[in-house]
Amino acid sequence: MRRVTGLIAASPQEEEVLLTVAKPPARSRKSEPPLPNRERPDEPTRFDASKDQLLEFYKQMLLIRRFEEKAGQLYGLGLIGGFCHLYIGQEAVAVGLQSALSDKDSVITGYRDHGHMLLCGIPPKDVMAELTGRQAGISKGKGGSMHMFSVEHKFYGGHGIVGAQVSLGTGLGFAHKYKGDGGVCLAYFGDGASNQGQVYESFNMAELWKLPVIYVIENNQYAMGTSVNRASSEDQLFRRGESFRIPGLQVDGMDVLACRAAAETALAWVRAGKGPIILEMKTYRYRGHSMSDPAKYRSRDEVQAVREKSDPIDHCKKELEGLGVTEADLKAIEAAIRKTVNEAADFAESAPEPEPGELYTDVLVERY
Repeated sequence: MRRVTGLIAASPQEEEVLLTVAKPPARSRKSEPPLPNRERPDEPTRFDASKDQLLEFYKQMLLIRRFEEKAGQLYGLGLIGGFCHLYIGQEAVAVGLQSALSDKDSVITGYRDHGHMLLCGIPPKDVMAELTGRQAGISKGKGGSMHMFSVEHKFYGGHGIVGAQVSLGTGLGFAHKYKGDGGVCLAYFGDGASNQGQVYESFNMAELWKLPVIYVIENNQYAMGTSVNRASSEDQLFRRGESFRIPGLQVDGMDVLACRAAAETALAWVRAGKGPIILEMKTYRYRGHSMSDPAKYRSRDEVQAVREKSDPIDHCKKELEGLGVTEADLKAIEAAIRKTVNEAADFAESAPEPEPGELYTDVLVERY
């Protein structure tokens, strides 16, 4: 019987070719599970902090919390313009990770950046004055909340374009390797930015060149207002590097000691020349995406439940009490931090604004 294609009958010669090409697929063997041929870092063991170390973590988290609360107040009074994204609830992530860095390492993040800057050693007065757009700000009042920067403190932003800092952080990792300075770049981004295409271009390059970069996904669950479960087909974000052979760890981002342990594991991996690593920090922001976000996509009960069950500062406080730190000691710390923050706010309100001539400075690195 001759095969017919469309309305034209195939000739015997054509029929032979068709029969030759259209062979039935060979039966494949049962798929075997992939061999575990990729080295992976060990799961971190919760950091065993001394009393003094835990006390320092507590102070740093509390400073960020009170600083951000004050920034929110100044924004409400109209003293901070533009956008303002607060870090309240996520303090354990930056404190735990950056406490493990050395002075040769670099940090870059997105626009929820105030806490990271404080941890880089930038004085609260300089950060708050930048928020209010004053000449004394760390970027001379020209960066504002989202675009702060300090090469001196190895803090490279503060970036308003979602995900842009990932590629720049990859470049910082390349610079560390090129210079041979032993530094590592800590590149933060959020669960929303994890769906950006440039993130995966960066992953590919970083792994090919074994760049010293720790990619930190601060998964606060809601990106700019959409649940990660609705926005990401793979919501286990620590797995996002698997197709690039980049290992990932999922970390309790509400536990400062778990964060510190993850930092030490990641730093050991990267400093050993094994290439980049991903840390997914499971955390939660108590406020909206920015000060202008009413956060109607979640209930107040949900936020309150997280506060009561998982607040990183409250948990740290309880551990300190277990180590013998008294309520009087904690009240003294609270008073000192509030004093520091209030002084920073007073300074930021009274400092002069930039001179008009500052519009023409810092446009290019060199003079032309």
